[in-house]
Amino acid sequence: MFSNYLIGLREGLEASLVVCILIAYLVKTGRRDALRPVWAGIGVAVALALGFGCALEFGSQELTFEAQEALGGSLSILAVGLVTWMVFWMRRTARNLRSELHGKLDAALRMGTGALVATAFLAVGREGLETALFVWASVRAAGDGTPRPLVGVALGIATAVVLGWLFYRGALRINLAKFFTWTGGMLVVVAAGVLAYGLHDLQEARWLPGLGNKAFDISDTVDPASWYGTLLKGVFNFQPDPTVLQVTVWLLYLIPTLALFLAPVGFASGKGKVKEPDEQGSRPSKAPQA
Repeated sequence: MFSNYLIGLREGLEASLVVCILIAYLVKTGRRDALRPVWAGIGVAVALALGFGCALEFGSQELTFEAQEALGGSLSILAVGLVTWMVFWMRRTARNLRSELHGKLDAALRMGTGALVATAFLAVGREGLETALFVWASVRAAGDGTPRPLVGVALGIATAVVLGWLFYRGALRINLAKFFTWTGGMLVVVAAGVLAYGLHDLQEARWLPGLGNKAFDISDTVDPASWYGTLLKGVFNFQPDPTVLQVTVWLLYLIPTLALFLAPVGFASGKGKVKEPDEQGSRPSKAPQA
């Protein structure tokens, strides 16, 4: 439940910030007449994300077991790739997010209502589709047969909406650079578990070998049905009897990805530390943020 809450919170807050930037700019520039098409575009994006999630869930139920495992494993790997790209993209470009959205909105205002709807739809739609895919993969990986994963996602999104509204009203100020760094790091850990689970699906679908080659089996020590087994699975997608392939890929993904993500911005390019973005709702920071 916690990992899915984190996904809903992180992804939902990014979408909420985008919406806040769009709405605040229109209000500030006296273009309240453009609010309706912008909200229409946002509504279409949300509806598309929900429809995409429902199509994944109900469409996959009509497939054979092996086809379900093959689809689930493939989409889990795709979801991990998209989320990994997203957390790095947000870290690199968040400082220019507001000015970029303002520029697109100015161009849309000159073009008319249809362009406003399209701009809002594209700004929110990408976040929505990524969220729907990753949530579906994570909920499937949790696979505990209870609605807790979906409840976690719903609570995370609800929290993000409340935080977004408080940011817009100026009632809440937090360091968003640190927030996105910490939540992004935790999301990488969650993604590693989803990736390992996706590989297990592909092994069960007989797309990959080694299903019977276990790295270890501590099922007698860590009972998956116990409270701590449930906690480990909910947070890390922990499996007491993973295959060698799962453990290998989990380590190969998690260690370098987390190290690169937590390194100072600009480290990889040799430019040294760069001041982290001070986006709407964040406190100014005099020192570089990790």
